[in-house]
Amino acid sequence: MRLLACLLAATILSAAPAQAGEQPVSAPAAKTEARTLDFERVFASPSLNGAVPRGVKLSPDGRFLTLLRNRPDDRERYDLWGYDRTTGQWTMLVDSLKLGSGRELSEAEKMQRERLRIGDLKGIVTYEWSADSQSILVPLDGDLYLARLDGKVTRLTDSAGDELNPALSPKGGYVSFVRDRRLWTGKVGAEPAVITPAEAAETVHWGEAEFVAQEEMARLTGYWWAPDDSRIAVQRFDDAPVGLVTRTAIGAEGTKTYIQRYPVAGSPNSLVSLFVMKPDGSERVEVDLGPDRDIYLARVDWAPDGKVLYVQRQNREQTVLDVLAVDPATGKSKVLFTERAAERSWINLTYNYRFLKDGSLVWWSERDGFGHLYHYKQGKWRQLTKGQWVVTGLVGVDEKSGRVYFTGTRDDVLAINVYALNLANPAKVERLGEPGYVHAAGMDKSGQTLLITRSSPTQPPQVYIADGKGQRLAWVEENRLDASHPYAAFLLAHRAPTFGTIKAADGTVLHWRMITPVMEPGKRYPVFFEHYGGPGSQQVTRAWGGGLEQAIVAKGYIHFRIDNRGSDNRGVAFESHLYRAMGGVEVEDQKVGALYLKGLPQVDPAKIATYGWSYGGYMTIKMLQADPGLYAAGISGAPVTKWELYDTHYTERFMGDPNKVPAAYAKANALDDAGKIRDPMLLIHGMADDNVVFENSSMLISRMQAQAVPFEMMLYPGYTHRVGGPKVGPHMWNTIFAFLAKHGVTPPE
Repeated sequence: MRLLACLLAATILSAAPAQAGEQPVSAPAAKTEARTLDFERVFASPSLNGAVPRGVKLSPDGRFLTLLRNRPDDRERYDLWGYDRTTGQWTMLVDSLKLGSGRELSEAEKMQRERLRIGDLKGIVTYEWSADSQSILVPLDGDLYLARLDGKVTRLTDSAGDELNPALSPKGGYVSFVRDRRLWTGKVGAEPAVITPAEAAETVHWGEAEFVAQEEMARLTGYWWAPDDSRIAVQRFDDAPVGLVTRTAIGAEGTKTYIQRYPVAGSPNSLVSLFVMKPDGSERVEVDLGPDRDIYLARVDWAPDGKVLYVQRQNREQTVLDVLAVDPATGKSKVLFTERAAERSWINLTYNYRFLKDGSLVWWSERDGFGHLYHYKQGKWRQLTKGQWVVTGLVGVDEKSGRVYFTGTRDDVLAINVYALNLANPAKVERLGEPGYVHAAGMDKSGQTLLITRSSPTQPPQVYIADGKGQRLAWVEENRLDASHPYAAFLLAHRAPTFGTIKAADGTVLHWRMITPVMEPGKRYPVFFEHYGGPGSQQVTRAWGGGLEQAIVAKGYIHFRIDNRGSDNRGVAFESHLYRAMGGVEVEDQKVGALYLKGLPQVDPAKIATYGWSYGGYMTIKMLQADPGLYAAGISGAPVTKWELYDTHYTERFMGDPNKVPAAYAKANALDDAGKIRDPMLLIHGMADDNVVFENSSMLISRMQAQAVPFEMMLYPGYTHRVGGPKVGPHMWNTIFAFLAKHGVTPPE
């Protein structure tokens, strides 16, 4: 569950339409002395990527464009800004410092932000327009505010508890949120009231998504308003069957212990049910999800007319996905259609579908071996896109014209672009973005205006709005690399990547990406070999790489990545190599990359260091165990070392149930072969990590100590799965390179 959308603006500039083949808009920086980029500057403010907008939205009436803008002196704090398209003026609509109380968030809110990967952000992190385009709902520091365009801000809630998952109803008549494990609603401006039953057990939650839904299914809410405000579908889950684990958050001056319900692989999940009710909680009916309770409630959507509720039900093995059509008045359901995984594979959940007003559906499926779009109408299927490439996202649908917008790898597997087709003639696919850039896109509900983000190896992310033909209407953030850009001082020293391919042992083509420092003839250079390796991620693309890899190269290292079999955007067969076999084929393919590097004349074959974080940290350990002596050193950050410690939905999707396939888990763990590590290894972990819990590292530490295997370690008290910041970030990366220097993995003299 990953995708990007981050970008911000200082001005919107009128611009000529973008034309095919147009050169990058960035102008050369003014002549200046090239500066060496270091880790201190990489993590300092302002961001080297330039302005970083988040949450870019158009008001329902189309007049305002709003976004969250970070402060130049504090890159992690965001305020709400608006651009009036009629006057051409920017205004700060909500100042997070003036309005916020600064009080500490509850543990529930903190954990939810961790699930969103925004736990380090401050100020305003989300907002929602009202239906009349006159006000905006703003959650801040655990309470809710309604900001009007005239500058007036009304506080809607003032409570000790947080308001989780706040929302305005589609018609704008109600505000809703979760407090104390129950759903509350109220007409805007009136006092909210609780609408779900009181429960004796503290394990029962209404209106929230259970842990695995948030962490692994990209489903962050547990309630859904009908489009006409008439009803709400509300999830109820009971964590009673879920096992208790003790999670310690070890800080610098104390340790907090949390007894947490965490469904490790092979253990019971939460009991999930779904209800439909009126906005005041009356006329509540339970949705028939079928006799099997051990399922995942994957997605919930209303038909555009509100007459049908659609529910995606996934089986525990994640090989079958049923789409249910539910009568909201009675809760009765029937199976509309079913998706089945390929043999020795799984179902990948997405949001790449759209229920249309005529009762048909645009749907994403991997049924032909690659992710493509289909049109389902009156019980019949028609494939809209096809070929050995993948649709990575359904962007929008203009129902009046029948035009469908999507992103995909049709022209270049390394550069996702934006495309359009017409339902009446889907064979004619139009590319709307410029070649050589990696694109992400969003769209308004009516499918009229595109919001496009793009970047390239030489251009930081840019954001613009475009019409349905892809013609640029205005910049949201041009982010031009001119003399005023934060990266300008380092532009003369910027090193662009090169790309290439090599073959895996079975002949599969693997893509690599390399950045080299300025090299002297006859000298050989060390390699910083970075990897991830796990499913759902593509590391080798033509996107902007950021300052960190440039700082590594500036130290005299070659930076290298390769996407092994099992990584994303190459189709079902490519990804399914990991089926019940984690820690195998990925290690083999990374080895192929290392052997390729050793044969290059510019590479010092004795100085290839490997680094990874999370799944990549797991990979570092497995790579050192599989091939002692192949790598000069390894850095393992926040590694999973035993898959039985990780959650059900992620782990079982790829590895199966450990109670049924224990041998697969035994082979995949990174503990049993701890004694095989012979090369220098640095282990790094945040001591308050609630994603890959610290026990993964403590178990490895114990195994290595018991077998007298030397290693080095750097732990970060109080830090979660993300270890970074203006001081800690440089500390960690300077520690890594001090470790490499200690073991002789250094550039030539």
